Amino acid sequence: MIMYRDLVNAFTRLEIPRVTPVIIHSSLSSLGSVNGGARTIVGAILATWSQVLMPAFTYRTMLIPEQGPPNNGLRYGSGKEANRLNTPFHPDLPVDRSVGAVAETLRSLPGSLRSNHPLLSFTGMNVQPFLDAQNLQEPLGPLRLLYEQAGWVILLGVDHTANTSIHLAERLAGRKEFIRWAALPSKVVECYNIPGCADGFLKAASLLEPVTRSVPLGNTWIQALPLKEMIPLLVVRIKRDPFALLCDRPDCERCQAVRTIIRHRSGGH
Repeated sequence: MIMYRDLVNAFTRLEIPRVTPVIIHSSLSSLGSVNGGARTIVGAILATWSQVLMPAFTYRTMLIPEQGPPNNGLRYGSGKEANRLNTPFHPDLPVDRSVGAVAETLRSLPGSLRSNHPLLSFTGMNVQPFLDAQNLQEPLGPLRLLYEQAGWVILLGVDHTANTSIHLAERLAGRKEFIRWAALPSKVVECYNIPGCADGFLKAASLLEPVTRSVPLGNTWIQALPLKEMIPLLVVRIKRDPFALLCDRPDCERCQAVRTIIRHRSGGH
């Protein structure tokens, strides 16, 4: 069983200074048995770093309209049942289960903060400037500021398909983004510059290995990457190969939309 001290020791071995801002992606189940569960993990994280950010995404707020802009990575009219069960965003809405129990535990702590984006909010401790950097036009604002302030990404029992910061590299490389619609209690809002599919991000692992610190923990590994080194490597990779890091699923509407744009720009068919 993993104990609190095991977590603190593993985090300390990453040698990331306490004052460095970090974004953490995690999977409680991949760690195996943790004494105290997600609350113990969050306690160990906050004992190690003073500025902690995590995703607090809420996809069940999304609505799919009957029609909209072309090549938007979305099958319009396909969300009738989901639309009927839609949950409007509010600050206390739990994070999606796919994001994980650790992020929900952090969101629920007294003193934690959360941004107001109805689809892609972030939560954390002592991170108000990062949350203020986000709005409906700039969903990746917290990640951009984290990059500018030399923050780190920490992958706790997850791989790069959970590494949201790779979407910032896509943005900086000029990759197509999308429009989505989300419900607030009194209205529906358009959410601009929504990033695409992350299912192909595992392809970045070998490229990023030279800048990755890894520490074993329980049944898995903790990986940590400095954004100042990670993002430029990915931007260069995507600019050299515009199809890089896209997933291989033929039914992925977002990756197919990106491919359509790339072929159009290159004069292909």
